[in-house]
Amino acid sequence: MEPSPPPPKSKSTATPTPPPLLRRLVTLDTTLSQRLHVLAKPFLPHFILLLLEISADFRFFFPLSLSLLFAPTLTLTPSPIQIPGLGASLSPIQIIRPLLSPLILGLLLDLALIGLIKLLFRRARPLYNKNMNVAVSVDHFSFPSGHASRVCFVAALLHLSAEALADALAHLRPTSPFIDRWIGADPVSAISVLVLVAWTWAYATSFSRILLGRHFVTDVCAGACLGMFEGLVAFRFLRF
Repeated sequence: MEPSPPPPKSKSTATPTPPPLLRRLVTLDTTLSQRLHVLAKPFLPHFILLLLEISADFRFFFPLSLSLLFAPTLTLTPSPIQIPGLGASLSPIQIIRPLLSPLILGLLLDLALIGLIKLLFRRARPLYNKNMNVAVSVDHFSFPSGHASRVCFVAALLHLSAEALADALAHLRPTSPFIDRWIGADPVSAISVLVLVAWTWAYATSFSRILLGRHFVTDVCAGACLGMFEGLVAFRFLRF
């Protein structure tokens, strides 16, 4: 007696097939990403891409950002500073803290959102992604790029906070010889240069994720958009 064939899979257990348009977009994304990776490999030094990767790694960037919250108490005189028009004296740390709180809280928000979205989409990283140091299990997933979201968040927050940063530097000049020597009498120009450097770093790091083979193009684009949105949220709602 011949064995009976296995029952057909029900619609509830069958793997859903993505729509044709989505399949074409994924194929285009995969092909473009791999082509960019292959084209850049002979020309760009690998260590430069790795340096950009490390510079935006959360394990490096968050402790560095957190240390800035305490740096003013170590590098600046604690004497109060008279703020014109405010009618009060503030210590250097009181001037700096409202600018650093959205940075710290925004980085934590970014970490949570990136982890949640990666768990929801569970997109595998490119097959040619080699020798990647994975910190947590969610790092095995590709969409969206956490590095791209992080650097674009920082650049967007600096861009939006440029005026407040220039005012803070102007108030801190009498308390710090370093600021007085390197910033001079024009803090606005200094902050403009800082914002330009931040955006350059953000674009270079984001694009390097594709060239290094860590992400697809859409991963980076989605991460960059998320980061800029987080910068706006942090600037509007996370300042204390």
